[in-house]
Amino acid sequence: MKNKFKLNLPYTMFPMKANLPINELVILKEWETNNLYQKILNQSKHKKKFILHDGPPYANGNIHIGHAFNKILKDIIIKSKNLDGYFTNFIPGWDCHGLPIEHKIEQKYKNNNMLLSDMEFRLACRKYAQQQIEQQKKDFIRLGIIANWHNPYLTMDYKIEANIIRTFGKVLNNGYIYKGTKPVHWCTKCCSSLAEAEVEYKNKTSLSMYVKFNIINNIQFKKQINIVKDVQISLLIWTTTPWTIPANQAIAVHPEINYKLILIDQEIIIIAQNLIHIIFTKIGIIHWEIIGTLQGKYFNNIQVLNPINNNISKLIISKYVIYKIGTGIIHMAPNHGLDDYNICMKNNIKCIKNIIDKTGHFIIGIHPKLDKINIFCSEKIIKDILLKNNALFYSEKYLHSYPYCWRHKTPVIYMATPQWFISMDQNNLRQLSLNIIKNITWIPEWGLKRMTIMLNKRPDWCISRQRIWGIPIPLFIHNKTNKIHKDSVQLIEKIACIIEKNGIQAWWDLNLKKILDKDYMNYTKVTDTLDVWFDSGSTYDSVMKQKYNIKNIDMYVEGSDQFRGWFISSLILSIATQKTNPYYKVISHGFTVDNMGKKMSKSLGNIIQPQYVIKKYGADILRLWVASNDYSSEVHISQSILKSITDIYRRIRNTIRFILSNLNDFQPKDNTIVPEHMLSIDKWIIHKTKKTQDSIIKNYHNYNIQNIIKKIMKFCTIELGSMYLDLIKDRQYTFLKNSIERLSCQTALYMILEALVRWIAPILSFTAHEIWQYIPGKRSKYIFMEQWYTKLFTLPLNNKMNYHYWCEMFKFREQVNKIIEITRNQKIIGSSLEADIIIYTYENMFNNIMLLGKELRYFLLVSKAYIIKDKNNITKKMIIRYKIKKHTGMKCIRCWYYEDNLVDHLCPKCINNTIGSGEKRLFI
Repeated sequence: MKNKFKLNLPYTMFPMKANLPINELVILKEWETNNLYQKILNQSKHKKKFILHDGPPYANGNIHIGHAFNKILKDIIIKSKNLDGYFTNFIPGWDCHGLPIEHKIEQKYKNNNMLLSDMEFRLACRKYAQQQIEQQKKDFIRLGIIANWHNPYLTMDYKIEANIIRTFGKVLNNGYIYKGTKPVHWCTKCCSSLAEAEVEYKNKTSLSMYVKFNIINNIQFKKQINIVKDVQISLLIWTTTPWTIPANQAIAVHPEINYKLILIDQEIIIIAQNLIHIIFTKIGIIHWEIIGTLQGKYFNNIQVLNPINNNISKLIISKYVIYKIGTGIIHMAPNHGLDDYNICMKNNIKCIKNIIDKTGHFIIGIHPKLDKINIFCSEKIIKDILLKNNALFYSEKYLHSYPYCWRHKTPVIYMATPQWFISMDQNNLRQLSLNIIKNITWIPEWGLKRMTIMLNKRPDWCISRQRIWGIPIPLFIHNKTNKIHKDSVQLIEKIACIIEKNGIQAWWDLNLKKILDKDYMNYTKVTDTLDVWFDSGSTYDSVMKQKYNIKNIDMYVEGSDQFRGWFISSLILSIATQKTNPYYKVISHGFTVDNMGKKMSKSLGNIIQPQYVIKKYGADILRLWVASNDYSSEVHISQSILKSITDIYRRIRNTIRFILSNLNDFQPKDNTIVPEHMLSIDKWIIHKTKKTQDSIIKNYHNYNIQNIIKKIMKFCTIELGSMYLDLIKDRQYTFLKNSIERLSCQTALYMILEALVRWIAPILSFTAHEIWQYIPGKRSKYIFMEQWYTKLFTLPLNNKMNYHYWCEMFKFREQVNKIIEITRNQKIIGSSLEADIIIYTYENMFNNIMLLGKELRYFLLVSKAYIIKDKNNITKKMIIRYKIKKHTGMKCIRCWYYEDNLVDHLCPKCINNTIGSGEKRLFI
């Protein structure tokens, strides 16, 4: 079952109760009883955006990463906005028809030796699809995805089944649909045509053959090339599908290639000039003679004999012929190759009756030895026939990429069958599509090139399938003319109304007389079903437009495989019905592989199930892993990678825990310090937070989720962990509780936390919700109801201690820390607070440092610090030279700084902070 999860906008997490352990999911009571979400849908008047996301976050061990783009719930509270001010109408949904479900039902009832009628089979498929939906829904909820789970859309809902048929009617009415017999991907196990997206490619070893096709009109050809010898002349072809030789209709040569006539053992073989030595070296032929040359365009009016059934084939001239491998001469069986079909059609060579049946067995009468033989078991038989007829020049095993059925894992063939198609060139559909995609934003950018290539190469879309579980093609065919009913468009609407009430089974139970009246005996009902990608591709219309009255979809999100699936099917149908694009933006992402880059599979034992990750580490670890990857390529996962992700998570979480622990007694309403009264270092960190937030918001808007994690990590580890938090511990722990100095750093911590919790909410949503419960001050119930924090500010540029000043000071501090570390390694000092340090620097740097005055030692975290201006040195090194020694005083038991004179083990500043009026600071 290709379950697709379509969202029309990104969302995040179900909140959880604050008193529960992190990552423990609780569905809110008001969600279940009051249906809060539905109220929001009904009453919100804010602007909306719509996004479709196709594909579950994980399936069959492969983890899709689309949900990393879930920014956050937009505008969840009525009359309130969230991060960007949009309301997100998040509608989950599943595509429910198609081969995968049929296959599961076939397996189930085959194993139980039960036979089902078609109606019973459809009911079983519907029941199975519903079971899968319920199971997947639970997993989505456990991942923390908030959506209208009580009212998802399902393509098997009667209303949507009817709407898909209406979309088909629009395509038909605009003149794009026709019936034709041409080769399509055919699975001999499914006994049905396959979409390109239902085909996967694997390496396959085939028996390739070099086969001689004898020229029949020998005398005429000999005169043309001036050969008088009585010898047989053959065109040598190369094929990796020798079973198609009985279906040969033509031999093709390239007009501009020189072909050599080679005499071997009283027989002339014709091969492209550039391939002779390659072929003969491989075979080991030593004695041969070139007796003539003829350019491809001069092969006129030649006929050849099929070496298996003695049918006559024509020789055609085409630039399609490849001449870098093989022999430069192509065997063409238009029934079994799309390129063969197209070239033969241009030369008025039509398909013949198929030589095989729908299960891949030769029909009776092709050759006595091939009757009822499966084509994939026929290589040896065909080889023997060719040898007996002196037609096999050489054979060898050949490894090549070959199409396989995505579900059955069996080789797929091309076979000409009567099918329904959407024409890519009728009414200029292909060119319209190529023009429109230039106005779509593709993320990554290479998406435009890929879609352009796919549209240029795409054949007409085969939309019919020979299946039971699917949307029917609602057409009636005249018994004599084979034309569709002249009132088909009007009839389709009638049928859609019936299906809307009774589901697709109504088509199979349809009383033709009631629909067609007296004319019913002249028509036959079509029994084919629609390609499931028609279901998917039509959702912009059948779901969003017809059901929800949503006309514009901002973005589609899915895996990179959907360029040949959902992305292109939606594009084609939208342009065919409304001559415009179905989306403005497309984001594609990769799939998971193990740490060695290998595709995950049960046989290799390298699958890591998402459920396992959630159970062991929590949903936020899985979400963080998703967000930390470059989604434009394949995504790696392993136990070691998960451990690394856990370390990242722990750093972010522990940083926030530290901040929260220092806000325990802080009341924002009463204790917040206005910017003018805050200490300079506190204003610097707010400036830095503002810059980081601006960058994070920009990255969210550009869907650069990986970069957001990097910036959050850098902020927590460097700006906070290595720089700011160390500096404020002295003020936070030793100053008077309600001093300006202490409240200043608490104000900064509070503002940082208000911003930081919003940054992580779309990714670490469970953690963000937990944090939200402990941030002091009155607030909304859920972080998911908030906008970006707007109270951050920047330092004025004309301030002496502006942002750039502090950046320079921290570079200076970093160099001092290196000196201290060297001294510690030499066992001269233990902690940095034991150090007395003298630093020599140049004049401008000296002047900047001296602005800190007596607070320099608190900035450097040393007990004594002296700065000396070196007038004689013209270099502009921050530290020209230095002296460092261990302080000779005693350690204060309260602040841990060293002083020469302590009273009851306390330094003067701690005495002032305990029984005095309190220490004063301006900067640090």
